[in-house]
Amino acid sequence: MQQNHTVRKEKIVHVIPPTVGASRETNQDYRQQRVVAYCRVSTKQEEQLNSYETQVNYYTEKIRSEPKWTLAGIFADKGISGTSIKNREEFNKMIKLCKRGKVDLIITKSISRFARNTLDCLKYTRMLKELGVDVYFEEQGIHSIKPGAEFYISIYGSIAQSESENISANVKFGKAQSAKEGNAPFHYTKFLGYKKGADGNPEIVPEEAETVKMIYDNFISGDSLSRIAEKLQQADKPTPCGKRKWSSSTVRSILSNEKYAGDVITNKTYTEDCISKKVKVNNGERRKYYIENHHPAIIEKEMFARVQEELAKRKSKSKVKQIGTKTSSGKYSSMYALTELLICGECHTPYRRCTWTSRGQKKIVWRCINRLDYGKKYCHHSPTIEERVMHEGVINAITTAANQNTELLGILQRHIAAEIDIENISSEAKEIQIKIAKIEETFKNMLNAVSSDNADEFDEKQAKKLIEEKTSLEKKLANFAETEQKGEDAKKRVEDIVMVMDGLKNHPLKYEDKLVRQAIEYIVVESKEKIKVVFKGGFEIEQNLY
Repeated sequence: MQQNHTVRKEKIVHVIPPTVGASRETNQDYRQQRVVAYCRVSTKQEEQLNSYETQVNYYTEKIRSEPKWTLAGIFADKGISGTSIKNREEFNKMIKLCKRGKVDLIITKSISRFARNTLDCLKYTRMLKELGVDVYFEEQGIHSIKPGAEFYISIYGSIAQSESENISANVKFGKAQSAKEGNAPFHYTKFLGYKKGADGNPEIVPEEAETVKMIYDNFISGDSLSRIAEKLQQADKPTPCGKRKWSSSTVRSILSNEKYAGDVITNKTYTEDCISKKVKVNNGERRKYYIENHHPAIIEKEMFARVQEELAKRKSKSKVKQIGTKTSSGKYSSMYALTELLICGECHTPYRRCTWTSRGQKKIVWRCINRLDYGKKYCHHSPTIEERVMHEGVINAITTAANQNTELLGILQRHIAAEIDIENISSEAKEIQIKIAKIEETFKNMLNAVSSDNADEFDEKQAKKLIEEKTSLEKKLANFAETEQKGEDAKKRVEDIVMVMDGLKNHPLKYEDKLVRQAIEYIVVESKEKIKVVFKGGFEIEQNLY
């Protein structure tokens, strides 16, 4: 049988040269590159503005002195932060020019000048690369269109962003230290009653101060916010903005501003991060500082405190349906402290003060709102308690707590010590900061070696390890700061409770709403015969009512 043998032919590879884009490259050999420069300084300080002018002159001369380059424009932003692109008008003009095909090369000092936001830096270098536009970062010696450039841009961009974040953190720290020393910024524009004095401190403007006093006096006398606004308008009094039309919101802002009592609260708002620049209201997310007696007061502190209570009382008022009562609606009012504090032990709904008519006789009682509104549908066993009985029970609980002051404070202090160990926080935080600084220095040395051709290759594995270590240390540092704040807050709680309890020891056995608000966190109605009183700080007392 004859076998078939297949002979394999030798492989031959033919190279087909590129044709697409060839004409463009050829043309570039004969025509000059259209070059622009981008400069930026981050502040409006005189020395920085001088740097700005120097940069503009430097790049103008540099581009004009290069035979193969033609100057297509100098774009320079001054007094603008590099953390965001949206407010950099000159930068955006430059990008538009690139999109129109009028630019071949962008020269900039460094990645940190181009953008301190890593995401923006990569976004725009990628977009420009697609447009055929090269970005040359002088300091790093990087051309964005070269292979592998994006990796180095991302590394340097991360360092630049980290530097920006460190600067932001240092600014925050500086402001916090200044606040601790009793210093706070005072904005005089659109603010009634004060002007900047000759010594640089707030000074009372007598005529405007009279307007402020009028607002406080009328409010405490019972006038509504809208009624006060009408009176001010009729009296032709200027608003904080210098206008003659008053609104309820303007009146409210004056009534709730602690500056009129001579005090200042710092950090009412905060910037979420240095990249987004988003400003948020500080609802406890960040530390605040309350500086007493910061400047001369227009309103006495006692008057200011009374106004805040009245504002809270009026705000909390709302119509509530009351089933089984003579009227179809009632008003929720913080006039009574128990309205805010008394809770049903069964369904955890607040209690409401009611007038109860039984056998022709009227008496004040407290009842579960669920039981009032829906009968036994959601709450089956909550008791109705006479106000007199409840007041006596609360007084007895407060008296017991005052007599057990030492025990109470001991419990609080042990609780704080168990949760928070702040003795070594400061020293550990310093050690972490040193470690972070060393990592950043190592990182920079690695990158500088690559840029200056002192190293054959970049150790990506080591770089990744350093980044991960730095991230871990930064998280630990943030946790230390949070722990320190918790410790300070806990100490303040103990101090407040000491003050309240010491005052109660010699206080007459009389129920007072103000005293109840100061000392008690909440009260649970466990049965008709028993309540549980929880004091601020967590100390609890079970109190019999009968």
